[in-house]
Amino acid sequence: MDQKKAGVLLSYGQTVLSTIISLVYTPVMLRLLGTSEYGTYTLVSGFISNLSLMSFGLGSAYVRYYSRAKVQEGEDGVAHINGMFMVIFLVISAMSLLVGGVLVANVQNIFGAKLTAHEIETARVLMALLVVNIAVSFPCSVFSSYITANERFLFQRIINMIRTVLNPIVMLPLLLMGLGSVALVVVTLVLSVVTDAFNIWYCRRKLSMRLAFGHFDFALLREMGGFSFFIFLNMIIDQINWTVDTTLLGIISGTAATAIYGVGAQINSYYKTLSTSISGVFVPQINRIVAEGQGDDRLTSLFTRVGRIQFLLLMLVLTGFVFVGEPFIDAWGGGEYAGAYPIALMLMVPVTLPLIQNLGIEIQRAKNMHQFRSKVYFFMALGNVLVSIPLGMRYGGLGCAMGTAISLIIGNGFVMNWYYQTHIGLDMKYFFRSILSMVPAMVPPALLGLLAVRLHTFRGYSGVLTFAVPYTAVYALCVYRWAMNDEEQGMVRGMLRRLKPAR
Repeated sequence: MDQKKAGVLLSYGQTVLSTIISLVYTPVMLRLLGTSEYGTYTLVSGFISNLSLMSFGLGSAYVRYYSRAKVQEGEDGVAHINGMFMVIFLVISAMSLLVGGVLVANVQNIFGAKLTAHEIETARVLMALLVVNIAVSFPCSVFSSYITANERFLFQRIINMIRTVLNPIVMLPLLLMGLGSVALVVVTLVLSVVTDAFNIWYCRRKLSMRLAFGHFDFALLREMGGFSFFIFLNMIIDQINWTVDTTLLGIISGTAATAIYGVGAQINSYYKTLSTSISGVFVPQINRIVAEGQGDDRLTSLFTRVGRIQFLLLMLVLTGFVFVGEPFIDAWGGGEYAGAYPIALMLMVPVTLPLIQNLGIEIQRAKNMHQFRSKVYFFMALGNVLVSIPLGMRYGGLGCAMGTAISLIIGNGFVMNWYYQTHIGLDMKYFFRSILSMVPAMVPPALLGLLAVRLHTFRGYSGVLTFAVPYTAVYALCVYRWAMNDEEQGMVRGMLRRLKPAR
């Protein structure tokens, strides 16, 4: 429990820290790179991230098979699982290098229609480095998954926080030297390798992790393949939904539109991190609840408790961004990125519901009932592509964001909530009653925020802070008094007591 609490707090600490760093670092990066090079970087990184699909969903299956092996066979069974996953990911790593090499050799054919000769050469170098980064990440993911399965969240979050701080410290001097987007990828690669080295050391020295490379269990591999296939489909869908827009814009409109969309998508990625910071630490617990047969009531209770906390945090950020998102983007990225504000909102609003329900994904996987979601989302992703192409041609980045929003509303807003209620066993009526009961407490701060932006024009970082600090205070007081239940209020009081200096 201490590891879990520390993991959640440090995850939010990392999110806050990375946001603060972005306020200082990202504007400098955007200006040093320029719209063209940043657009090239966004286009290539989004495109090459599709290679991560070559894990075929096996990474997400590790915790499930680790838990089963530990219960049935003990440490010897875990060592066998570790060895199997390592062999599989080494093969996948080699395959990704081969496929990546083909893509690098065909950069001209892929992006040549809209990119200049200089942008093509930059894209070639970036793509080669990103391919190496992904190839290295596959076998190293076994060690990070082992740490997660052992619920050693404190170590993971500290390493991630250090990496968050080091990234701009190392990057800025290189950008100032004129190394451009290549420096971004080189530093990312180096920090990834160092992080992986620490994970390996921790697993071997502190957790006594063993890997057994004896008999390869092909029957177990077939079972894992069947389980992971639908996770793999989900990964394809996520990649399509979150990277198709930049790829389409790069082909249809060029790097400038891609850069503007990239800023809006980056803001949305920060927003999503607020949710995943808390849900990630509950994956082992969910698998234990299902394995021990503790019942759907226990899962509904956990699902709702976590969803309520996520909803309170996300609504603070979303409503605040509605009020001062435009001056924030102007200060953060510059006036040329003003179009990123409606794009960010178009992505953030519909993604809020799946973010407060992302624990449901892990519940489906723990029950081995994630196949339906994969099938529905697969067709939803195809629809996203078909809708985004004409909308993108007509409305640019905003049109592409609209296509993604429509797919999220249909898939997450309607279909998955029906499935949770009728098949997974979660009481979604109870969930929504609990969530909606908190909304009235958010009305007073929202009205005050609306009044504030009507009476005063907020500009720059100082203007955003002038609005954000009192708005956050009013929001916190209102939700504490009228939205939180006794347990949540007790959690807040407990954290405040811990923050008080000892006498």
